[in-house]
Amino acid sequence: MSEITVRGLSEDEWETYRSVRLAALEESPEAFAASLAEEQGYDEDLWRLRMRRSQRLLAEDADGNPVGVASVGHAEDAPERVAELFGLWVRPQARGTGVATQLVQAGADTARAQGRSHLAYWVGTDNGAAVAFASGFGFRPTDSRRPMRVSNGADEEEIAMVLPLGDDRGVPMLS
Repeated sequence: MSEITVRGLSEDEWETYRSVRLAALEESPEAFAASLAEEQGYDEDLWRLRMRRSQRLLAEDADGNPVGVASVGHAEDAPERVAELFGLWVRPQARGTGVATQLVQAGADTARAQGRSHLAYWVGTDNGAAVAFASGFGFRPTDSRRPMRVSNGADEEEIAMVLPLGDDRGVPMLS
């Protein structure tokens, strides 16, 4: 794949984020807690609110075409020093080319710039590829578990994996 750049989106780029987010929901509905139909119904005000709540990161190819997206925010139940990476998605034709790695690196850089000491990433315990990817990036598993937010009828769990962003190598407690 050609050169990939990752950049943060501003609130005024909500339509760009909406377009990529809806593409992700359409292509990989099983990977997200939200549904395509639900998010298609959101109005501009709600999309703008979402843009203000979390930093949205967009990966683009050399021609400016979106090839991936991720978000960095703060979960209400997490310690203030912990940012959360979520909504990671890469277009199928760009998978295996390093786009996800670049998005996660940009997420870590964003969290660090926000003064966070750790980046949390929730991964399905049965998703060996995602666990391996996160581990290879430097995320470490924690004891924190929660039911999968994706509704597929199974009693699956997610595990919080945490990446230290500085000198504090400890793993904070997450709920």
